[in-house]
Amino acid sequence: MEIRKSAEDYLEAMLMMKEKHGYIRSIDVAEQLGVTKPSVSYATKQLRENGYITMDHANFIVLTDTGMEIAERIYTRHKVLTDFFIKLGVSADNAREDACKVEHDLSVETFDALCRHIQSMEN
Repeated sequence: MEIRKSAEDYLEAMLMMKEKHGYIRSIDVAEQLGVTKPSVSYATKQLRENGYITMDHANFIVLTDTGMEIAERIYTRHKVLTDFFIKLGVSADNAREDACKVEHDLSVETFDALCRHIQSMEN
């Protein structure tokens, strides 16, 4: 499943909004990502056309199963990497920022190996 980094960022932000508020509004996504509302409008149009989101009757954004799968994958990577960097002694702010940079580019093999390593350290 090939998807652009920017689309992954939008889907991840949408999942975060869903967890935080119970719903997803474009304005909240714009604030989360630090982008303009027109940018979110353009992105949501693209995400809708690609089958990652739909809009409900109240114009709230709804992640499709495919969109949710991608969002959960990226958000899980983000949380694991952030926690790992913090355990290494990186400040929480830098850990979150660096996790955002790395989460999209790690191969499945490397991420799985990192998870196994973290798990072995905890046992």
